[in-house]
This record gives sequence, C-alpha cells and structure tokens, in this order.
Amino acid sequence: MPRRVLILGATGSIGVQALDVVQRSGGALEVAGLSAATGWETLVEQARQFEVKRIALADPHAAARAAEVWTDGEVLAGPDGIVALITESGAELVLNGIIGAAGLLATVATLGEGIDLALANKESLVVGGELVNHLAEGTGARIIPVDSEHSALHQLIAGEPVGAVSKLVLTASGGPFRGRSAAELSEVSVDDALAHPTWSMGSKITIDSATLMNKGLEVIEAHHLFGTPYSQIDVVVHPQSIIHSMIQLVDGATLAHLGYPDMRVPIAYALHHPDRAELPVAPLDLAALGSLTFEPPDTETFPCLALARAAGQAGGTAPCTLNAANEVAVHAFLEGRLGFGDIAAVIEETLDALPGGPIHSFETLSQADTEAREVAGEHVDARAD
Repeated sequence: MPRRVLILGATGSIGVQALDVVQRSGGALEVAGLSAATGWETLVEQARQFEVKRIALADPHAAARAAEVWTDGEVLAGPDGIVALITESGAELVLNGIIGAAGLLATVATLGEGIDLALANKESLVVGGELVNHLAEGTGARIIPVDSEHSALHQLIAGEPVGAVSKLVLTASGGPFRGRSAAELSEVSVDDALAHPTWSMGSKITIDSATLMNKGLEVIEAHHLFGTPYSQIDVVVHPQSIIHSMIQLVDGATLAHLGYPDMRVPIAYALHHPDRAELPVAPLDLAALGSLTFEPPDTETFPCLALARAAGQAGGTAPCTLNAANEVAVHAFLEGRLGFGDIAAVIEETLDALPGGPIHSFETLSQADTEAREVAGEHVDARAD
C-alpha cells in the first residue's frame, strides 16, 4: 500500500518539489490532500493532476474562488479548514511546508493526532519548540526534518550512540552579500537580496538567508530537534553549499553530509523514511569541484545570527518575539518600506522592548506573537517616516 502524504504549502517551493518526489515514487507515495495560502489556481491544478479529493486554502476568498471552478472534490477554508484537512485526511505523514509562524497550528494539529510530521516549517520549533516536543512525545508522533541542514544532522546522528556527539555544525552559504561591509549593504535592492547564489527558495526564506537570520532560526531549531545545548551548536560559512552539516564526535572524528544543493534530496528522505528513493540528482564529483572553502560568519555585518542565538538562549517567548519581528521586517523590506540594513535593527528594537517571559501554553505564544508584530510594525513605521 502506498504511504498517504498530506502536503501543506503545496504551491510553494517545498510543496512543488515534494509533488515531484511523489510523482517519481513509482506509487510508493500517494497524495492525501493539499493546501495553500492564496494560490487557488495552482492548487486546483495540482489537485486535478494528483486526483486529490480535498484541498484547503488559508484565505477564505481564495477558497471561494477555488470552489467555483473545482467541482471534483471539497474545498476547505481558513485555518480551521487546514486543521480539518489534517485530522480527516487519513494521512500517515504530513509535510508542513507552510511559511512562517502560521505553520505552528498545522504542526500542533498533526502531532496532536499522532501523525508523523515532515517538518519544513522551522518556525514551529523556533516559536513553540518545548511545547511541540512535549506534544510529539505524548502522542508518539515522529518529527522528521526537511531543512537540508537538519536532514543532514538527522542522518548523521542516527548512526551514533547516545553521548557520542559533542558538537553540531550547521553550514551557511553566506547568502548573496557575503564579504560585503555594512555600508555596502545599506543600498541593496530587493532583487539583489533575492539572488541567492546556490539555493532556489521562496522570497521570505531567501531574504532570511541574505541576513543570516535563516541560520539563526536553524540554530534554535537544531536545539529543539536534537536536544543539544546552544554551546554545542556552531555555524560555519561554506559558500559552495556542498556540505550540508557536520557532527563532531567525542573521539575527535568529524562526520559530514555532502551533496549538490537540491531540496528534493531531504524532502525524499523525509517522505520515504526510513527507506531511500532514487532521484535524478547527479552523484557528487569532488574532483570536478576542486575545492571546498570555509570561513566564520560575520556577525557584526550580519547581526541577525547573533540576535537569534541570544533569543534562543534566553528562551521563553523571546524566540517567538524574534520570529514575529523578523517576519514583519522582511515583509516591509520586500514591499520597499524598509531598508535591508534596517531589518536587524527592527528585530533588535522589538526584542529590547519585549523581554521574554515564560510559556504556559500555546495561547501564551499567540499573545507574544501578536504583541511583537505590533511593536515591530511601529518600529518599521518610525523608520519609514
């Protein structure tokens, strides 16, 4: 029997590549349902192609448009519709490719039902890591990371006994502005920031890569995924993006996961786990590459990485505040209302204004998220005046 997979965020970069993996699975995978935020036309097209009978759109207006033209199945609307899609789909695995903090609700619904989660939404763990892990432990559901770095760590750590790993090392491409000074970054355009040198990703994640916030969020995610103290999680800039992560062992050995940058590899790992599936990805040719280079991250020019690590170490609602402020600032930059160099400033000002407090429930996180977005928005507006 094929494994029934529900794909959330199906019209985004991760979702489209996940459907490519499904199509190449030779019947080993079957799509149980699809969701998107607003892209109803693409979602309907995907539903027809994969013969899906239930879809959901977070935007009720988009859902209404989809229901007008697609009569082959049911269209669910809003956040509640996405939750219903998860709980009623009969899926054995949910791929959460939703962008931003909006993905937390889907993670909670999935794990609450005891369904295994292929997690591409890093914000779920950044914002609610402790609560999400407790939920997974309570229901027995597995969390399989989809980020290339965390997928690499998942594979590397799996072969080691408890206590053997002394350090996790996340690699970063450095983004399109590696080597530039803060002064040079003050005039960069949106198009400049979206020109990632090695990976093809959505706009929000691409901007996060350019500021190094993406790597900061990944440090927090790794802390929760693998139960590793922040003092044992390092970041190294590796422009070629061939080594996706490394682990250092107590005996002095270092193990690395290598491959050409192609998100279908970690997606296929998560969807087929524990099996492996053949993909049309070229085998690594080290001789052709010639050399791999490494350097420390420049946290003075790119302070988002340090801000994220500090928020993670502070714990409580601080990572939630960090994430919300970042989403507001990145959105403002993409709209031309904020300079690239001001993204980190807005995040830092929001964190200073909202000291982290303890997390009592998911409602605590919702309140912290709302407050952080309001404060960050005020700082964006102040800089725009």
